[in-house]
Amino acid sequence: MKEEFDFLVIGSGIAGLTFALDVAPYGSVCLVTKREKEESNTWYAQGGIAGVWSEEDSVEAHVQDTLEAGAGLCDERIVRLTVEEGPARIRELIQRGVEFSRSDDSKAEGGYDLGKEGGHSKRRVLHASDMTGREVARVLLEHAASLDAITILEEHIAIDLITTHRISKSRRGRKVGDQCLGAYVLHEATGKIRTLAAKATILATGGAGKVYLYTSNPDVATGDGVAMGLRAGAQVSNMEFFQFHPTCLYHPAAKSFLISEALRGEGAVLRRANGEAFMTEAHPMADLAPRDIVARAIDQEMKESGEDCVFLDITHHSREFLEERFPNIVNRCRDFGIEPSEMPIPVVPAAHYQCGGLLTDEYGATSLRGLYACGEVACTGLHGANRLASNSLLEALVFSRRASQSAIEFIKEPGPHVNISVPTWSTGMAVDADEAVLVTQCWHEVRQVMWNYVGIVRSDKRLARARRRLELVEAEVREDYWSYTLTRDLIELRNIVTVGLAIIGCATMRRESRGLHFSLDCLERDQTNWNRPTLLGN
Repeated sequence: MKEEFDFLVIGSGIAGLTFALDVAPYGSVCLVTKREKEESNTWYAQGGIAGVWSEEDSVEAHVQDTLEAGAGLCDERIVRLTVEEGPARIRELIQRGVEFSRSDDSKAEGGYDLGKEGGHSKRRVLHASDMTGREVARVLLEHAASLDAITILEEHIAIDLITTHRISKSRRGRKVGDQCLGAYVLHEATGKIRTLAAKATILATGGAGKVYLYTSNPDVATGDGVAMGLRAGAQVSNMEFFQFHPTCLYHPAAKSFLISEALRGEGAVLRRANGEAFMTEAHPMADLAPRDIVARAIDQEMKESGEDCVFLDITHHSREFLEERFPNIVNRCRDFGIEPSEMPIPVVPAAHYQCGGLLTDEYGATSLRGLYACGEVACTGLHGANRLASNSLLEALVFSRRASQSAIEFIKEPGPHVNISVPTWSTGMAVDADEAVLVTQCWHEVRQVMWNYVGIVRSDKRLARARRRLELVEAEVREDYWSYTLTRDLIELRNIVTVGLAIIGCATMRRESRGLHFSLDCLERDQTNWNRPTLLGN
């Protein structure tokens, strides 16, 4: 049975929620999220939202910091419009009820306590202690739940986009579509596949950190949007630029817990096990250098010393200061017997942010008609080869508004008249034990291969080996996909394989080292041949 909406939103983070709220006055909205509506990358964002917010700062300074971090690959036009429009979008968040942290001695507009993170020349990061994403998501979710025009489907995972060339019932897959008409989604608890038709669809599915063995991302970050877009024929760009956050908490029982860059903004210093600081040897900005440089420096220190981690020292601040500024981080560290005011925090790099993604224009439109992408899933041109800290939530705010403006006009156009049928997937609540083991082992194999060969440092041999391994898994999944019982694990496995191969494909193409892509075979930047994005898809 086909269910029809004006707008279909896949993802419940800041980009999807902002888009849904913007378009709700103009039509019916279905918002799909594969777990609880709170479970998104936004919910776990600690640092904040960058924006020009004080007289000491300027649009030009923020633009230049972004361009510098992006290592020559940012689209300056996109950077400028993002930085210029950002403050207005942030004010709208505040008007909706988001409460950012304030300071009695702040000279910023509204008395907000502005943070400073790696790559920023000024204090410009608005934050809600160290739980900014949670505060933003809380407010936006409350607004979305109050509107009758928005239907929220929790525990529903998108399988594939529906296009004007429908999915083939054969095992050979599908043809490329020229317009998006919605998506097929699975309600795993019942095994029911729902056909959600829409005049305009937006992918706001977040990133793909779970393609790597170690990541700061939550379990939902499996690259679903990029994978579905590629399968539907949309173009993807710059997937080789995957940002590794330098400081994830290192402890056997600590899963994916990020130690915010804001600590280094408040003077935290990275040290070797013997207590020596080392970032002054790596970059003039030392511990506030861009993330790619810090991550590589830590990776090199660990490899040279044989140590399992390095240490982040913020003991120069009092217990009271840390509890007020970083309550979530302090409490989490204490759970593992670490008192940040008295001892350094053990940290390691971890996959954090996908700078590439579905290629979009300045209104969030992809190369597939009727399909938009916003947030981490999209490649707008803002980040270039390396994202400036706290520009991600800013990008999601700016482009979800722009996408909503475009989509509101797009749905007024007459759409194609096609019959939509559901492909022959095997569904049901029972999963064969042998099948489950195969899926689990493939998951582990993909993530291990990506971490070992396509991580912070790469080479031609490593990339070739990774491609061979992932192509074997991809062929196995493709061959058996139609006979396996359709589950969230299987859908996500299919997606991380697709995304892994996209990262490898883009990394293999780029014959240089730039930003987040560092190759032992091409150590220098090539401004003549590679001062441009990589591109996959039609």
